[in-house]
Amino acid sequence: MRPLAEAQRDVLDAMPLLPTATMPLDQALGLALARPVEAPHDVPPFTNSAMDGYAVQGADVGSAPATLRLLEDVPAGHVAQGAVTAGAAIKIMTGAPMPDGADTVVKVEDTEPLPGAVRILAATATGTAVRPAGGDLTAGSPVFGVGERLTARHVAVLASLGINPSVRRRPRVAVLSTGDEVLPPDTQTLGPGQIRDTNRPLLIGMLQRLGAVVVDLGIVGDDAETLRNALASGADQADMVLTSGGVSKGEYDLVKAILAELGTVDFWQVAMQPAKPFAFGHISGTPLLGLPGNPVSVMVAYEQFARPALLHMMGCDQVFRAQAAAISAERWRTHPAKVVFTRVITEVRDDVTYVRTSGEQMSNVLSSLARATAFAVVPVGTGYVEEGDRVTIELFRAPATRTASEVLGG
Repeated sequence: MRPLAEAQRDVLDAMPLLPTATMPLDQALGLALARPVEAPHDVPPFTNSAMDGYAVQGADVGSAPATLRLLEDVPAGHVAQGAVTAGAAIKIMTGAPMPDGADTVVKVEDTEPLPGAVRILAATATGTAVRPAGGDLTAGSPVFGVGERLTARHVAVLASLGINPSVRRRPRVAVLSTGDEVLPPDTQTLGPGQIRDTNRPLLIGMLQRLGAVVVDLGIVGDDAETLRNALASGADQADMVLTSGGVSKGEYDLVKAILAELGTVDFWQVAMQPAKPFAFGHISGTPLLGLPGNPVSVMVAYEQFARPALLHMMGCDQVFRAQAAAISAERWRTHPAKVVFTRVITEVRDDVTYVRTSGEQMSNVLSSLARATAFAVVPVGTGYVEEGDRVTIELFRAPATRTASEVLGG
């Protein structure tokens, strides 16, 4: 069996980068920068007030009480017409430009309005509540680097700069389930030997969360010609094809045979559990990842191969999920010849993370996957995880934080 890291490296090395485009901000969420971003101007672009109150000279409010002449009342979106002089104040709103001559803002709660004046009730240090121009970003400073994936927080920063970013476009992923026994999820009555399709909804949901555009090829039975046409159609429409089932050694496991016929195939058994059967190749230059048929195996294979590969295609620097250290709260058996991904539930007690299995670990059991918050990643050579052992957990509800070189070396 091929070591997991070696198989992951082979898949990532074969992934092409997607084309770049300048994207409107409302379409850029989840995409990765293809060019670095520098600030074209200061943020904030002018010195402004951090709160509602009165712009004053700090020397006038070092002690309280004090009464100052009111020169102006400046509403939001407007600029003071005059300057603040000694013994005077201008009423100001949060975010409004500081008037000339002022260096301090007294918050409105510490004041009392008077006819034509304001009474300062609390001593205020010079410089209080003043946000300097460029206090966040200065013109020409680096903001984000190539490969950084844009969250809503990144988009907000770009909005403050008026920048539509250069990014790699969203991947299009064709998805299909295989097998005569597989029926649509809304099937009301199952016949003998029939099951509802769980793999396609699982993959589509994960892909949509990633930000990919899904091409749903549906369910394809165990017919070589139909499957051949579906795979060719998927390769023509998408940047990647994801199949589930048909990659083991059975007579009706057709995916790898058709993959070899239509393109190239590098098929191996990966030293991992679940998801040992795995096919990878190309059809008309489009990468195809043939995932196993059991639903938990589908998710493990997606997390370890498909998701990092798609993030790599998108130009993301960080492609692998975050990992953390935890302590096992119970004993469980693993497979010493494989990297084992055990479904676990995490619990934090006294600042220490503990894990316990989320239920039955067979690769067809979805309920324990739904209950889990992470995979415990048990390395090759481990027969049992003992209670109290230190384990590594991979948080599949957390974003990617590890680069390929950090995980795979090189």
